[in-house]
Amino acid sequence: MKGDKETAGELYPPLEPNHHGWLTVDSHHRLYWEESGNPDGLPVVFLHGGPGAGCASLHRRFFDPRRYRIVLFDQRGAGRSAPAADVSNNTTPLLIQDIETLRSHLRIERWLVFGGSWGSTLALAYGETHPDRCLGFILRGIFLFRPQEVDWFLHQMGRFFPEAGRRFRDYLPPDEQTDLLASYYRRLTDPSPAVHMPAAQIWCAYEESCSRLLAEPGDTRPSPAALAMARIEAHYMAHAGFLEENQLLRDIHRLRKLPATIVQGRYDMVCPIASADDLAQAWPEATFQVIPDAGHSAMEPGVRAALVAATNRYRTLG
Repeated sequence: MKGDKETAGELYPPLEPNHHGWLTVDSHHRLYWEESGNPDGLPVVFLHGGPGAGCASLHRRFFDPRRYRIVLFDQRGAGRSAPAADVSNNTTPLLIQDIETLRSHLRIERWLVFGGSWGSTLALAYGETHPDRCLGFILRGIFLFRPQEVDWFLHQMGRFFPEAGRRFRDYLPPDEQTDLLASYYRRLTDPSPAVHMPAAQIWCAYEESCSRLLAEPGDTRPSPAALAMARIEAHYMAHAGFLEENQLLRDIHRLRKLPATIVQGRYDMVCPIASADDLAQAWPEATFQVIPDAGHSAMEPGVRAALVAATNRYRTLG
């Protein structure tokens, strides 16, 4: 392998899974999972964002395949899991249970937990429930699912991206704009594709338009993945993330003996830096790295480099 990934911050070359399958977690849901890299390496589980975004082949490439046993899976309703875009029996406690079911299925004793955005939320919730199953944490774009963070996403983020915020708000008729979340959730869960698909495209275009330091136009082309992303995100927002108020900061003491790295874009508008700073203050043992020229996306150069550097430092855990 050419180059020093620790300093260059490049993703590792593309690789294919060694194994993959679908894990039945209840009478309704089957989860897609895959393993790549070294079967005898350090286990790491990748928790994707959204919720509802699903995993991509690119996500394998944050990890040295010679040193890591890389586990990716699509959460309930997301990606290749089935049924797609389904919010029934879809809660944070059930996702935590799914992670444990997958860990047991793969006969992994403990693993490193890597998650960004909603993945950071789920990583903290999982770790605080099962700290004995975690080797450490690499977290990006912190979202603690407090009311102010949901309000920011729906109502305040558009102050920095007014064109995107206006498209998001004005897609709804005036009498539905007083409660954006309820109005979008009602449309996104409507059984008719003529109702839920346009709403999903607008929701995802809004988020995508606000995700980078250098803004790009939102992509409103039809996409099957947009429905899962928008519907499941709205579902979790409508239910306060299925978490108790301030739960993740309240219970952080359960993780303070474990190594952790927090990577945060200074100008992250989807998950503003205040939440990452609150987490770092509550978890002073964690390494807190602020990327000065980045927004929310894991693919922005500074964030990507910091994440690869963190996975390289953690290769000797276990």
